[in-house]
Amino acid sequence: MKIRFKQRRWIWVLLFALTCLIALDQIFPPPLPDGGASQALVILARDGTPLRAFPDRDHVWRYPVALRDVSPLYLEALQRYEDRWFRWHPGVNPVALARAAWQWARHGRIVSGGSTLTMQVARIIEPAPRTLFGKTRQILRALQLERRYSKDEILALYINYAPMGGVLEGVEAASRAYLGKPARRLSHADAALLTVLPQAPSRLRPDRQSAQARAARDKVLARMRGLWREDDIRDAKQEPIIAQTLREPLLAPLLAERLRKEASQGLHERRIDTTIDAPTQETVELLLTSRLGMLPPRVSMAALAVDNATLEVRAYAGSADFADADRFAFVDMVRAPRSPGSTLKPFLYGLALDEGLIHSQSLLADVPQSFGGYQPGNFQQSFHGPVSVSEALAKSLNVPAVEVLDRLEPNRFVAALRRGGLKLDFPKGETPNLSVILGGAATTLEQLVGAYTAFARQGMAGKPRYRPGEPLIEQRMLSPGAAFIIRDVLESGGPVGRAVEQGAGIRRGIAWKTGTSFGFRDAWSIGVSDRYTIGVWVGRPDGTPNPGFFGANIAAPLLVDLFTAIDNQPPAPRAPPPSVRQETICWPLGVRFDPAQAALCHRQAVAWLLNDTAPPTFPDRLHGGEARIVYEVDAVSGLRVSAACSDRPRRRVETARWPAALEPWLTADIQTKARPPAWDARCPPTPEPEAGLRIVGLSQGEIIRRPRPDQAPVIRLELRGGAQGNEVYWLVNGRLAARQPARQPFIRRLEESGRVDITVMDGAGRHDRVSVSVR
Repeated sequence: MKIRFKQRRWIWVLLFALTCLIALDQIFPPPLPDGGASQALVILARDGTPLRAFPDRDHVWRYPVALRDVSPLYLEALQRYEDRWFRWHPGVNPVALARAAWQWARHGRIVSGGSTLTMQVARIIEPAPRTLFGKTRQILRALQLERRYSKDEILALYINYAPMGGVLEGVEAASRAYLGKPARRLSHADAALLTVLPQAPSRLRPDRQSAQARAARDKVLARMRGLWREDDIRDAKQEPIIAQTLREPLLAPLLAERLRKEASQGLHERRIDTTIDAPTQETVELLLTSRLGMLPPRVSMAALAVDNATLEVRAYAGSADFADADRFAFVDMVRAPRSPGSTLKPFLYGLALDEGLIHSQSLLADVPQSFGGYQPGNFQQSFHGPVSVSEALAKSLNVPAVEVLDRLEPNRFVAALRRGGLKLDFPKGETPNLSVILGGAATTLEQLVGAYTAFARQGMAGKPRYRPGEPLIEQRMLSPGAAFIIRDVLESGGPVGRAVEQGAGIRRGIAWKTGTSFGFRDAWSIGVSDRYTIGVWVGRPDGTPNPGFFGANIAAPLLVDLFTAIDNQPPAPRAPPPSVRQETICWPLGVRFDPAQAALCHRQAVAWLLNDTAPPTFPDRLHGGEARIVYEVDAVSGLRVSAACSDRPRRRVETARWPAALEPWLTADIQTKARPPAWDARCPPTPEPEAGLRIVGLSQGEIIRRPRPDQAPVIRLELRGGAQGNEVYWLVNGRLAARQPARQPFIRRLEESGRVDITVMDGAGRHDRVSVSVR
């Protein structure tokens, strides 16, 4: 009876002790690393290459990794060398502890700790002194860990938090930093080295103590006999210890900073996987760095490369050099709102195609024009007269673009861009106007590149994706047909330009556009290939001017080099979509060529037509009336007559009228086709558009000789006729030379020898021209 009572008492004591242990386990749980903002964070490329690592509050670098992403060789060596009974014991190995206690008693000091991997994890998460009390607490924590977590979870804690020397923790961080490879690619020698490193992280650092590290590694390799092949162990021992010097990974640093800030606003992550391709990113950064010597102080650059198929970003450079504070290294120009210059013109012409306003060879007027008081000029301050849509886009002419936008309307244009995902910002209180097509708004490189992907994705623009799990966001920017036509024009100049290039043996695979904002503040170049859309920006982040730097001379060469370096995929042949076809059209009317009305076709061109539509040339802005002129001529003399002044046989003639603003640019043969013949002497003439102005001071064909070989002649010209108070434009060889009151003399020094064409015109389309020769 007494024995039974004692047994019950011990049962109650054990139950009480067990209850106390469970309670203590709940009250004092193991202090596992939390997922808060104090944790280290690593930003990774799509292949796992670290782009940038942000240390925790103790300045420790750690790259989170799962067991499945670690080489089995390392896991085998770790468990064989450190704790071969790891899979079987409850967190504590009594045999190992007894051996450690005997050695301590015999030698008077700790010879081996007898720690299991679980106990080492306990020491990592809660450091304790190497005393009897510290070992006891370590044992209790190990038992807690075993109760709460599986063996794989405990092992995952070890491989992520084991000290690896310096500021490194975890096998992935050590493998990347010392060996330059991910932990999943460790060799036998690598696995043995990283297994032993946590035993004495400072003494065995392979970048500083290679001899000691090699001896310790070979000790692990010797322990692997029976598990690894002898040949593998022997070969591993022959490998020298070659470790990289520790340095902070720094690829796509501004993107990494951006993603870190975004992550800190939501779930606290320890690892962020991106879509960046590490070799591509490194190439882009090297190319940008190589340009620094060409740039003035405080000038930065940015580049963004997007995979057209997935909209995933493969390279992101927000500044020219992250280490150069004088170039505003920390300002991310991928996201900074800037004036886009002329980079919106492809979308303008594409939307005009979809609206049925133009085709690829529609006639436009690149001449001085006023649009409700807005008088744009071209970048080079020259004019080309009659141009096609393709030529206007390829040469980035401003006046024709404003003319098309005037027909499309700025509000509709801006709204269409917004629907396609490209948002424009305007100054407070401002509304869209004609200047928007020349950079009178703001957007970002990120948005522009996303919009340009439409030219490689059948008109569907998209939002660049930085993380693999991000949703695919795309919007319809253009129809597939309009996107095809504009890309063809940007790539080769359209059907006409391509024919010239093929004759010259030129092959292209990039459709590209440049842009320069007012005052040379921003230089842009954006290109599209089958594989990538790449955007480049060059300028000063503080918005100050950078004279002489514009898209074509600074951004475009860098764009070409980027495509050459990262896109070696040859261009695939592209067939036009069913909505696109080629037709021969005629100027000046802009309609299809009709053999039965050949007299109306003064010039032919091959054009892309969308939806089988050949829109006519825009109505004349200066002179109203029909675009076709019908008149009568004398059947014998061919002179112009009418029924009122001639009773001789007459015949009816029909011709096409060119826009009045283009008449000064027409060649002699075109003028002969376009203008009616002179009036018969018996008929009173009617005034012609050019009759209102006459240049006085030089005669047609006059030869002007230099007074001395080194002295340029000076001419002084005046106007006669017309309203003397009106403003006129003086052009020399097609380049705007002066805009001044009609009564003011035009004075010009003729620096160059050869033919000089001098033209004057007013806002009503009246004009006169003289051609002289300087010798």
